[in-house]
Amino acid sequence: MTAAKNLRIVSLIPSATEIVALLGLTDYLVGRSHECDYPPEIKDRPICTQARLNSSKPSAEIHQDVTNLLQNALSIYEIKLELIEQLQPTHILTQDQCDVCAVSLSQVETALASLTHSQPHIISLQPTVLADIWADIQMVAQTLDVETPTSLSDLQSRVKICEQKTLSSIDTKLPTVACIEWTDPLMAAGNWIPELVKLAGGQPLVGVPGQPAPQLQWESLITANPDVIIFMPCGFDLQRTRQEASMLAQRPDWQNLQAVKSGKVYITDGNSYFNRPGPRLADSVEILAEILHPETVQYGYQGKAWEPL
Repeated sequence: MTAAKNLRIVSLIPSATEIVALLGLTDYLVGRSHECDYPPEIKDRPICTQARLNSSKPSAEIHQDVTNLLQNALSIYEIKLELIEQLQPTHILTQDQCDVCAVSLSQVETALASLTHSQPHIISLQPTVLADIWADIQMVAQTLDVETPTSLSDLQSRVKICEQKTLSSIDTKLPTVACIEWTDPLMAAGNWIPELVKLAGGQPLVGVPGQPAPQLQWESLITANPDVIIFMPCGFDLQRTRQEASMLAQRPDWQNLQAVKSGKVYITDGNSYFNRPGPRLADSVEILAEILHPETVQYGYQGKAWEPL
């Protein structure tokens, strides 16, 4: 099967944009969200959303702004409906997994009800574990009438190979790992992240696979005393993550943590990898393996996707 010539896709979430690219449909992408930035060739597509909050604020203020918007039944994002009307998409990709991460399914449905020139098919993604991401890729391919690419099996193979490599490097016990998704308030990474940590040869200290990110009390982190701490704040790149982690490192008892004493505190580009439930979660497993088992796993991500704090 090949994509129909009249296919016109608008993606309102970065992970879906990456899935479209994986399926070889970049040429059919006519619009994107303000957060869609990969692959680079899609950056010239019209931007169909905008945020109602300032992401350059401190983490605590961003959290409060998000809370205020949600409490007032307002979306964090706005859809540029006039632009979508002009683009006349045949399909719109969105999500129903997190109201904080991107435009929600209900918001898209409400907005599109007023369109007069087109009635696009809405494809909504709701992944919580790795298997959901692979299933989403297959579902999007089927809906857009293209064959599931061999690159999907390649991604799955990469994850399996990485898991086998880390298993061979584990001598006694798995290192305990605390993945930090937000710093103020402190939150541990949830959903697919605990699963990725296990695949990479670690023991997730907090978080249950498939469940949202839980808040984490500072005293609980100190008491748990993880072997490794990895920062992956939602929506932040390496530079911003270093700023956030450095501020947290000023808190009481930080220097007493085992991970700090042994130099096993790391920052990552969560925005490009861990926060996006798309094809690059395969990269994310490899990044974690490289961090946790550098003696046997080397992929070349250091300095680009992660760095020691």
